[in-house]
Amino acid sequence: MQIINDIKPVTYLKSRAADVLKQINETHRPMIITQNGEAKAVIQDPKSYDDMKNAISLLKLLSFAEEDIKNGNIHSEEDVFSSVEELLKK
Repeated sequence: MQIINDIKPVTYLKSRAADVLKQINETHRPMIITQNGEAKAVIQDPKSYDDMKNAISLLKLLSFAEEDIKNGNIHSEEDVFSSVEELLKK
């Protein structure tokens, strides 16, 4: 995949919006839109956007978990399941 093929000027987007939407939905590759030679926007299909958001959320959770481990904020499996069972009884 070469990103150079997915960089287009804003005039391309203006004149070929339907083609742009078709391309990003078929290829699932984002398109970078430039204005005056500078990147100004990224257009992405909805599924890829959702997948990206989910991946970022998972990475954040892993980061929080790593921080907890570094700080010694850990609990045994038995304690966790006991706490969950207590919460479910309420």
